[in-house]
Amino acid sequence: METRLKKSKAPIIIIDKSLNELKGKEFFPEKLKKVNDILAKSGLPDIKKLK
Repeated sequence: METRLKKSKAPIIIIDKSLNELKGKEFFPEKLKKVNDILAKSGLPDIKKLK
């Protein structure tokens, strides 16, 4: 397995398990509210038209 990792061209990413305790928390509630208001007024772009 170790030799396969050495030959791999893809980066090896190790995710820190302590990040799970941050899941579901809002860090910037005022900015999140502002963005949600803007999206409610203008809406999201239609992805099918962009292609």
